[in-house]
Amino acid sequence: MTQRLAAFMLLMVAMPAVAQEMPADYAAVLKTLGRQGDYKDAVLKVNIPRNDLRVVVDGIATPTPFGFGGWIALTKGSGGADVMMGDLVLTENEVNQVMSAVLDNGLDVTALHNHFFFDTPRIYYMHVHGHGKAAEIASKIAPALALIGKSAPPGAAAQGRAIEGTLDAAALAKIIGTPGEQTGAVYKITIGRPDIPVKEMGATINARMGLNTWAAFYGTNADAVVAGDIAMLAAEVTPVLKALRTSGLDVVAIHHHMTGVEPAVTFLHYWGKGPAQTLAAGVKAAIDRTGPAAHTAH
Repeated sequence: MTQRLAAFMLLMVAMPAVAQEMPADYAAVLKTLGRQGDYKDAVLKVNIPRNDLRVVVDGIATPTPFGFGGWIALTKGSGGADVMMGDLVLTENEVNQVMSAVLDNGLDVTALHNHFFFDTPRIYYMHVHGHGKAAEIASKIAPALALIGKSAPPGAAAQGRAIEGTLDAAALAKIIGTPGEQTGAVYKITIGRPDIPVKEMGATINARMGLNTWAAFYGTNADAVVAGDIAMLAAEVTPVLKALRTSGLDVVAIHHHMTGVEPAVTFLHYWGKGPAQTLAAGVKAAIDRTGPAAHTAH
């Protein structure tokens, strides 16, 4: 890869999404669902955070932005159709009733999996998919969203250790090579994969539609946790796994999020505890095994 192309790729993944004027039919989607969202990079992102949950992971009381913010996203394809993808955060007793509501209303469930080990309550992530007019999609997904948070998780609430303090976010961004966003006590870095040309019905499936790698950090410089997701092509999976394990980061899931897309994309979730900058270096080692530069180097 030339230095000029490498610089362009870095700019593409680091460039923040630019806010745009929201189409009227997407504003109507937010009204129908009674949810907040934003419109950037031609994608409406609807937020479905699980603020009702208090999740403890491996003894750590983790805040909602650390990995419990569900969402659906819509973007416009060709022929007047919209494409919807989403990731719903569910307790185990919610999974099947929400799944039935999605399926009964003509939408698809494309994946169901964990993101964590040793979590209380047990949390699962359900990927949903559909296409059609924006208003139709909103009406179809609304019954499923209405079920979320309406029943108490099974079992007693766990008591975890909160980590008091702050992170040197600038140092983490420098190590990984991409700036992130601070939400409360969580610093999250998101990196797109513009090198993977996934399209559906003429719509580009970009980072805001779920084609991305991310790392969320919580804690202090000396005492932190990290969780995240790495988007990979098939040839990248084993090198990424080796990099994570060599760095002492735990792999907790390997799976797909989308069905019927070309090229196929595999996603990997990881978790780690330790000094924040050490964790960031481990994440960076894994990310470096993905993308055009990795293919050239290896």
